[in-house]
Amino acid sequence: MTSFPRPTLELSADEARRIVLRAQGLLGAPDRRAGVRGVLRRLGAVQLDTISVLARSHELVPYARLGPVGRTAVERAYWTGAHAFEYWAHAACILPIEEWPYFAFRRRAYRNRPHWNHELPDGAYEQVIKQLRAEGPLTATELGGAKRTNEWWDWSSSKVAVERALMYGEVVCVERRGWKRVYDLAERAVPAHLLHDEPDDATCLRRLVRLAGRSLGVGTRADIADYHRLKGEQVDAVIADSGLVPVTVEGWGRPAWADPAALETVPRGRHRTTLLSPFDSLIWERARTERIFGFVHRLEAYVPKPKRVYGYFAMPVLAGGRLVGRVDPAREGRTLVARQVALDSARAVPAVAQALVEAAGWVECTDVRVERVDAPELREPLVRELARTLG
Repeated sequence: MTSFPRPTLELSADEARRIVLRAQGLLGAPDRRAGVRGVLRRLGAVQLDTISVLARSHELVPYARLGPVGRTAVERAYWTGAHAFEYWAHAACILPIEEWPYFAFRRRAYRNRPHWNHELPDGAYEQVIKQLRAEGPLTATELGGAKRTNEWWDWSSSKVAVERALMYGEVVCVERRGWKRVYDLAERAVPAHLLHDEPDDATCLRRLVRLAGRSLGVGTRADIADYHRLKGEQVDAVIADSGLVPVTVEGWGRPAWADPAALETVPRGRHRTTLLSPFDSLIWERARTERIFGFVHRLEAYVPKPKRVYGYFAMPVLAGGRLVGRVDPAREGRTLVARQVALDSARAVPAVAQALVEAAGWVECTDVRVERVDAPELREPLVRELARTLG
């Protein structure tokens, strides 16, 4: 059994919650000068996902922290000037380019992997590399087609090859074009001083554990492991040398570690009121979200419609440092439709109205319509507050 240093600091549940919010960029004045790139570096990873309701998740994440930053500007900030790359971290994520060396441990693991779900025909890998060298950057379609049939899993040989090259680190996704990955050779896309930096596994893991602790503010072993989808034993092997500080958090009932910089000053400042993507790193891990906020969060997009409780893409509402409800949104022309709204109490009505109106303006909607409120008696107060806020 792994033994850890005895914690010397106890945090209240409220102190831990505020540390988490500040670490995630949701408490205090937003760094607008650093903008979207600053958000990416602060979080260390921004998850990508195919679902687009109001916008895609990687757009919603900086929106939640900075407010209505232009969506085109978000994409430009991520993908121009070799500031970021896409790789497997918590899931498929946009990552700061300076973290390229520290995913060497995962690239090596992929290269040594004995079995794959898709077979790779002889010569297909070499052909993709040759084509990218001559013609890149290219999408899978431009490389010869992404699929053999209409089945989502039935990849073409060129798609299998380029995805394998992506995992190995010989190829990089340099942008998304119409949601398609655009691939180029790593030797062209990654700055040379980063490309050829290959730290050993322990160095990589120590760095990622440290980054996770910084981005979380404070977290348990499971929280820290989940951030970059590490194994618990990988965290155990390096956490003592990661620079994180062991702490005790009221009500957590398990060891925790904090970013020492997060403990130096009391978290103060303005709380963001906003809709959160279900894939926002504040709420990535269900058990952590429930432990910190007393809020049960789950994505129901892949749940059969009759079994959904809160809706297809229910977005938690953050206000005053709490998760106060959720909204399942849609768009009809220039109307943002709240198909289903769940509120913790009547006190949440002004915050939910504010979050909906701000989100509507961001996606160029001029009206907000409420269809269903789980507590029927709160529907009229919400409609009135929306009318007042839209004013």
